[in-house]
Amino acid sequence: MPRRISGRSGALAAAVGAALLVPAVTAATPAAAAPAPDVSCTSAKAGLAAKLQADITAALKDRTGTVAVGLYDRSTDTTCTLNAATAFDSASTVKVTVLATLLWDARNTGRYLTDTEADLATAMITQSDNDATSKLWKQLGLAKIKGFLAAAGMTKTVPDAEGYWGLTQENVTDEQKLLKLVTAKNTVLSDNSRAYILKLMGQVVSDQRWGTPAGAPSSVAVHVKNGWLERSAHGWRVHSLGTFNGAGHDYVISVLTQDNSTMDYGVATIQNVARAIHRDLVPTTASTRLYTPTNRPGEALVPVPPRG
Repeated sequence: MPRRISGRSGALAAAVGAALLVPAVTAATPAAAAPAPDVSCTSAKAGLAAKLQADITAALKDRTGTVAVGLYDRSTDTTCTLNAATAFDSASTVKVTVLATLLWDARNTGRYLTDTEADLATAMITQSDNDATSKLWKQLGLAKIKGFLAAAGMTKTVPDAEGYWGLTQENVTDEQKLLKLVTAKNTVLSDNSRAYILKLMGQVVSDQRWGTPAGAPSSVAVHVKNGWLERSAHGWRVHSLGTFNGAGHDYVISVLTQDNSTMDYGVATIQNVARAIHRDLVPTTASTRLYTPTNRPGEALVPVPPRG
């Protein structure tokens, strides 16, 4: 049976500022340092849960803001969670859901993607193109998007009522469900659909390949989709979804954050966590090359309402 390790719990403070125009928003005041996060891990591999719990907790030491973490490694039946039910504005991470919905719908109607859809999907994932996302979101419509979410069991993912896809509410639990569907055979997404999603996530442009890939050994394949969004309440949301396969491991990581003072601060928090996870899961030697993400993180500023 997997062994469960749990750390100390504590409330994470939030920074809430006055409503300002977006994107011309002043940086949110950093939240006060929080007690050690309540990271919970289980694993079929002796000692791994305790090590991950300790190292993820250490990676978040003295970091401010709200952080949610999800890890699942099939090879060792390992799971780690932190604030997995906390809801966040999705920013560009919802683009993986949009692509999955498009492929799910095409399969249900017995057709292939059109050339136009394939071009939009490629731009949406590899370049985080917002116009492409908006076109696909409008084409699909809420009924189909909600249909996919129901089929995927993503019960806590809620599209914005006014149609701002970047304000879709998501949590780590549902993002981990999505990444598990993308990385293993299932009845929701076909094998070809899963391969297509991973292909595009593996071709993300270099300045957007930050976050969960940080510290991944060269022996694993990296697939990533990130997102960021600044608003007056909760400051910078900075998120990263990643899947990793190789060296005898098959794992997925979701890290969602908000109440960051700057985008770079949120990126650093995510990468601290990612480095700890990769180091603990995949043993390396002195000659192993580790993934070094860009030092100039980039993403697309998603459309949001003019105030708030």
